[in-house]
Amino acid sequence: MGEEIKFGSFEQVVLPHLDSAYNLARWLTRNDQDAEDVVQEAYLRALRFFDGFHGGDARAWLLAIVRNTCYTWLQKNRPQEPTMVFDEEIHSEEGSSLSPETLLLQSADSQLLRQALEELPLKFREVLVLRELEGLSYKEIADVADMPIGTVMSSLARARARLRQCLTNCLTKEPQR
Repeated sequence: MGEEIKFGSFEQVVLPHLDSAYNLARWLTRNDQDAEDVVQEAYLRALRFFDGFHGGDARAWLLAIVRNTCYTWLQKNRPQEPTMVFDEEIHSEEGSSLSPETLLLQSADSQLLRQALEELPLKFREVLVLRELEGLSYKEIADVADMPIGTVMSSLARARARLRQCLTNCLTKEPQR
């Protein structure tokens, strides 16, 4: 395959999934900057091995590369827990039309959910992000995570139960005085 044709095909097939790749990396690494680094490395790997892509679901193919790149990165770096993260969704210009009370409640809910998700083990966080945030089917998750569909379904059930328990615990904690 000629280099120009290869790059053109790569752009058409893989680049549209950049947001999904970043979202998965962000939830797995728990850090914006680390996620950007992982996605950059994953895209380089995807380009290097693009000749091995034989059609099919490009999103699942790319997310599998992102996932594997994340795991490699996590093994090498194991980042410390991030502190407060700036949330562009809350602080965007679109949110300025909302009342301060609504913004505060959305911010609190968003922070609570983010905290609960980040407390989940990586395996559970991964399948939840792929299913609930990225909208992948069970089959696509099975392809990305390299696991049987039955394992995907049971992991999702366990992840949802753990998330529910974590949210319940966070909501019922006594405020410290």
